Amino acid sequence: MIEHVYRRAAAASGVDAVIAATDDARVVDAVRAFGGEVVLTSASHRTGTDRVAEVARSLNCDIVINVQGDEPLIPPQMIEEVIAPLRLEGVVMSTLRREIDDEADRDSPHVVKVVVNRDDDALYFSRAAIPYHRHAGAEAPAYRVFKHVGLYGYRRDFLIEFAALPQTPLEISESLEQLRALEHGFRIRTPETVHDSLGVDTPEDLERARRQLAGLAAAARE
Repeated sequence: MIEHVYRRAAAASGVDAVIAATDDARVVDAVRAFGGEVVLTSASHRTGTDRVAEVARSLNCDIVINVQGDEPLIPPQMIEEVIAPLRLEGVVMSTLRREIDDEADRDSPHVVKVVVNRDDDALYFSRAAIPYHRHAGAEAPAYRVFKHVGLYGYRRDFLIEFAALPQTPLEISESLEQLRALEHGFRIRTPETVHDSLGVDTPEDLERARRQLAGLAAAARE
């Protein structure tokens, strides 16, 4: 799985280097086996962001993208879309959102929802269904519900600062580390994407990913 993620990240335009960060020696061996670059980090990190920040401290770069290792089908275009806002003045953190088209996803606590302002800056992230639709019926104004895509971009200096911030009440309550940035007063630019990815969180997700990867491999051979 990590090799699929690694190669898709490397295929994104604007990416100069891909580094796998892990505290598991088995992952280190797997990455080295296919010729990838990998760093063995501390096992004491609270979150994946803290792990990425450890590696970022030794890098000479302006932008760092955190791609989850359980996203074997992530389109390289999504990584490019996360990079783009960070080229704008004043943007220190970015992520993505995608419109929810499945009612079950809207109500699932496993699918994180996000609401944004007119500038595409996140107002809040939640495992609950937001926004709440109070005025049901045909006369109600149309609105769209967005899921948060767990792909993050940071200015390097901000990432290091962010990882050093204390955890916050909403972050702990929702178990969503991006809320730490909002609670400390930082903006998160959250543009919309039409692309999607499949995070592997369950055995069922793994089987879906295997089927999709097998289909892509078969199509490439034709």
